[in-house]
Amino acid sequence: MAQAVQKIVLSTSRDIPFNKLVLSQSNVRRLKAGVSIEELAEDIARRGLLQSLNVRPMRDAEGQETGLYEVPAGGRRYRALERLVKAKRLAKTAPVPCVLARADEGVSAEEDSLAENVQRVALHPLDQFRAFQSLREQGLGEEEIAARFFVGPQIVRQRLKLAAVSPKLLDVYAEDGMTLEQLMAFTVTNDHARQEQAWEVLERSYNKEPYYIRRLLTEGAVRASDRRAKFVGPETYEAAGGVVLRDLFQADDGGWLQDAALLDRLLTEKLQAEAQGIATEGWKWINVAADFPYGHSTGLRRLRALGPVLTAEEQATYDALQTEYGTLEEQYADSPDDLPEEVDARLGEIEAALDVFHNRAPQFDPVEVARAGAFVSVGASGELKVERGFVRPEDEAPIEPEIPAGGKGGDENAALGGNDAGTPPAVQRAVITIGGASEPEPAEEDEGLKPLPERLMMELTAHRTLALRDAVANDSHVALTALLHKLVTDTIARSPSSGGCLEASVRHVFFSAQAADLKDSPSARAVDERQKAWAADMPVGEDQALWDWIDALDQASRLALLAHCVSFGVNALVEKVDRYGGAGLSQHGLERRMAQADRLARAVGLDMAEAGWTPTAENYLGRVTKARILEAVREAKGEQAAQLIDHLKKGDMAKEAERLLADTGWVPEPLRTPGLESPPLPLRSANDEPIGAHADLDRNDLPAFLTEVGNEGETDGPHLVAAE
Repeated sequence: MAQAVQKIVLSTSRDIPFNKLVLSQSNVRRLKAGVSIEELAEDIARRGLLQSLNVRPMRDAEGQETGLYEVPAGGRRYRALERLVKAKRLAKTAPVPCVLARADEGVSAEEDSLAENVQRVALHPLDQFRAFQSLREQGLGEEEIAARFFVGPQIVRQRLKLAAVSPKLLDVYAEDGMTLEQLMAFTVTNDHARQEQAWEVLERSYNKEPYYIRRLLTEGAVRASDRRAKFVGPETYEAAGGVVLRDLFQADDGGWLQDAALLDRLLTEKLQAEAQGIATEGWKWINVAADFPYGHSTGLRRLRALGPVLTAEEQATYDALQTEYGTLEEQYADSPDDLPEEVDARLGEIEAALDVFHNRAPQFDPVEVARAGAFVSVGASGELKVERGFVRPEDEAPIEPEIPAGGKGGDENAALGGNDAGTPPAVQRAVITIGGASEPEPAEEDEGLKPLPERLMMELTAHRTLALRDAVANDSHVALTALLHKLVTDTIARSPSSGGCLEASVRHVFFSAQAADLKDSPSARAVDERQKAWAADMPVGEDQALWDWIDALDQASRLALLAHCVSFGVNALVEKVDRYGGAGLSQHGLERRMAQADRLARAVGLDMAEAGWTPTAENYLGRVTKARILEAVREAKGEQAAQLIDHLKKGDMAKEAERLLADTGWVPEPLRTPGLESPPLPLRSANDEPIGAHADLDRNDLPAFLTEVGNEGETDGPHLVAAE
């Protein structure tokens, strides 16, 4: 005969006045976790108690019920209710929904408390995202949702962004087919088709890292930190229909502008508009481009600016501002504390007002303006860059022939097309030229440690030459030694290169091949600033005035000027040799040049890493073979780092190598100075793991949007749950 199944009898529920409840010391929860008591109390006040308290009757020494009930499970809810009672927002006798457990069931209060906290199932993060999305669809704003669940608006935006990923990818995530970090990477774009296409690529790839996902989704886009994007402005770009891709889960420097063609069109239009305004100044020509190479004004004469012309009223305002600024600085010069807030604000106002005067367009001789031109481009920080006052050789004023005494030269002069040098020509319309054609990229080489491409060698050594010039100009002793060496070679050693009389000169060497980043390098900026400073101090006029000015310089200034001038003759370029014995550079001449360049580099202690050169995909890594990329990573980071990227395609390998080599001080061999110590490699453990600053972050660290716990309960796991 079958045994009857014993029926389960559930505990009864009852409303018990709050003043009859006592917090049990059998509650196993001892550590604070999850939503704070204050936040939980506010949530109960708004929506009521969502879950009953588990209670047991309290008995006296004789085993009789006292009328009080202990709360072994639901202690945080009890404390939240207690807080509301103390704030007089809840009556002491308010009935509280409770589940009453019998004391004779053979189950201890500690077991009830433990079971309540252990048996719950953590809410999957995807359920959180979709729940927030549902609230948004019900009409709640991000700020309101954040306030109701005691999280920041950014957390709400992150969860809504994750819920908006392609449903196909959300299903993959729900089935543990991808990690949360990978799902976060897909949020940089709202295009579901592009997300799904990227996931198909990842499924066939070894590399599924989040950074690689972001790279796939932003390929072809322009970073908002790019000079072109800064110049056009994200507001203008978006108003024209452009889409900005944003990453809510890590710093993205303003995101990515997806439509590069639209950005270039807006850039050209804005530059043209700026050029039209500059053309009203009377220039003969204006050359417009997003960027000009280093040395683009070579061979052009630069006009000397007369300085901004101020009216009497403006001059009085300028002088008053200068006086006030100097007075405030002198008054608080010895103050040990920070400047008073109002004084600091006033100094800022004065600086801004003075900048308005200083940033005015320089004034030039109208006669010279009529034959000169300007370059209009975008500066390194995204600002408009206008370089005024350049005269091309063909636009120089013709030299008028001498007229014999008593002769008549008016007709002949008119026939030559000349005009009075002091008379401005008729108003002319500037010819605006839009430039910007780029050179084709060299073909890729993917096999073996083949020699570096000829053009790359020229570009690399152009960087080294410019850095070497800067170093020589800052070391007058070495500069003087180099000059004396040249003079002694010509006068005493009498090498075949010596010429008649003295003929000691510096030939300014220009770079026929240069990388796009050369003109923005620290060395280029230092050389240009020093050149402008010397030019501004020199007198304008006849040769005698220049001689007298140089003669009056103190010894330190003379040596500094000598070093600066000598530096322009430094030539450490690797160039194509003339194999046929012509007038070009011979192989022996190139070897002699590079040996002397190395000696000069050792003398000034040139370190290209300290000079600001870093390897990137554009200036080196994307231009060499995969074997050389791996060799660079192996030298700087070790074999294990090289193995991490050896399976990647060349483009991805170059970009990842750029990240790995950042801040390591590694430079390719053409940029190294023989005889100087190489930069130290990062410290590594016995199993080739990086130590200290090079160590990777813990991949198990939770993102902020999940560690910020809202009113979703208590859990020891990585997932959030509903309120207890």
